[in-house]
Amino acid sequence: MSSFRHGGPIAVTGLGLVSPAGMDVDSNWKTILSGISAAAEDPRLGDIPYRVTCRAPDFDAPSLLGRDQAWRLDRFVQLALLAARQAVSDAGLDRATWDGTRVAVVIGSSMGGTATFECQHVRFLERGATRVSPMVIPMTLMNMVSGQVAIDLGAHGPSLTPSTACASGATAIGIARDLLSQDRCDIAIAGASESCLSPFAITGLKQMNALANGTHPPSRACRPFDADRSGLVMGEAAGILVLERPADAQARGVPPRALITGFGASTDAFHPTAPDPSGKSAALAVHAALLDAGLGPGDVEHVNAHGTSTRLNDASEARLIARVYSSEPSVTSTKGVTGHTLAASGAIEAAYTVLSIQHGLQPPTANLSRVDDCAGIDLIRDGPRHQTVRAAVSHSFGFGGHNGVLVIQAT
Repeated sequence: MSSFRHGGPIAVTGLGLVSPAGMDVDSNWKTILSGISAAAEDPRLGDIPYRVTCRAPDFDAPSLLGRDQAWRLDRFVQLALLAARQAVSDAGLDRATWDGTRVAVVIGSSMGGTATFECQHVRFLERGATRVSPMVIPMTLMNMVSGQVAIDLGAHGPSLTPSTACASGATAIGIARDLLSQDRCDIAIAGASESCLSPFAITGLKQMNALANGTHPPSRACRPFDADRSGLVMGEAAGILVLERPADAQARGVPPRALITGFGASTDAFHPTAPDPSGKSAALAVHAALLDAGLGPGDVEHVNAHGTSTRLNDASEARLIARVYSSEPSVTSTKGVTGHTLAASGAIEAAYTVLSIQHGLQPPTANLSRVDDCAGIDLIRDGPRHQTVRAAVSHSFGFGGHNGVLVIQAT
């Protein structure tokens, strides 16, 4: 067992991605670099007024996970299982040989099994109580994403499901880092998963005026930091990172993809759904993450922005970036491709940041045609940018005022 000082770097040794950008890490990275949006008309939403979403392509759970297992799980858990298996394989780990008592699972979610609950509630109203599935509760409980992944992997260490809305993925990675630094585990399976592309959930967001207004074709609807942005497009995804102490990865002969060196969290305490326009609490999270990493605002070379394509979020985040980072870092939002995957966004965007550091390529912000006047920042557009980055930051901001910021550095 390795000695480790609290707050030190943690190695990212494995990645798993299932998102609208693709069904594995390589396809995700290729699509993110292309800047081609996954948003499309979604026939599964029936006849509700708004039907534009970003779905994971060709996700057939019975063929990917086995029919006996798939039918017992809501889609948000199915996505997580596939991503977790990818990440463990990418890290060169084998559940048959690891010490499962030293493996932690920390996977966030914000809405749990929404689609299953909605479907079963309709069945309850239309066909009666005896027709409700006995699996409805274990399929809809939010914590089942960590519980089912732990079962699948034989992980007997701490198992947690943080829920900080759209910051859940970043929060999960931050908690997993703490578990490793406190020697509560030797391996952490960390990230988030979300799939709530159901008529009821989409309608709820539409009633809030959070969704893009339909003045653009679906592929152009999500346009972070663009002057013509009108709202977000909902997506689904799972992003899983395998985290280990650097000395343990070295002992296994596995070179880390990158290092998680800092995490900061704060709360706006301002409004249930709107960000504090001053950005002062979000700035607290940024400064805490940088302090944790031993860096200053001038050391950050790239920011993976939360960038939701909503009026309020993009404006407040642009002001935050311009005010906090003296280095004038390059900035991108990958939500123009994937849509807003809610809890999963912080996890998949952390993975994209890892890949951007590894490859020396920073993805473009899709659909950015006319930069908003409020965004006086160095936004990447019209294609990927070749840029060697030693230190990057990934922002995640959620309903309830939750802020989570990760610092990711090259090895």
